[in-house]
Amino acid sequence: MLRNLAAIAALALLAIASPAPAADVKGEQAELRDRSKTILADLYKAQPGAKGAIQKAAGYATFSNFGMKIFLAGGGKGAGIAVNNKSKHTTYMKMAEIQAGLGFGIKKFSVIFVFDKKSALDAFINSGWEFGGQATAAAKTGDQGGSYQGAIAVSDGVWMYQLTDAGLAAELTLKSTKFYKDKDLN
Repeated sequence: MLRNLAAIAALALLAIASPAPAADVKGEQAELRDRSKTILADLYKAQPGAKGAIQKAAGYATFSNFGMKIFLAGGGKGAGIAVNNKSKHTTYMKMAEIQAGLGFGIKKFSVIFVFDKKSALDAFINSGWEFGGQATAAAKTGDQGGSYQGAIAVSDGVWMYQLTDAGLAAELTLKSTKFYKDKDLN
């Protein structure tokens, strides 16, 4: 029984980590742009002040993520776009996540990064980002004020919102997560 469950967990993790078959590039790009619009609309509904913050920023990135954890191992993958607000250039991106620790479940969520500085946006796009371990912080809502209410600062000039099916997350988590350019869509 335990051996069967371990085999199922290994196959599930392999399915998450495996690349999707080659598809219509223009169709995938359009799907990611549409998904980004939906993510932003959901964010603006949950946190109306975020709209002004994103419009004033150098750029933003939106990601839709899917993760699974079975017993001691877990992982996830996602895709999204990074947009330079000034040039309107869109870069297609991916993310991959690895988790360790006891647990069981499936999680679907969205992440939105807001970049105050063009240099931070460029570094994110060109070098990718990697979060090690587990970074967790509570989003401030009442005493933060300003346009970044409900977000956390993840580095100098970079803010992050996380949405779940229940709305804006009160606690934001990145676990051994890497963000990088999608070489097939750019």
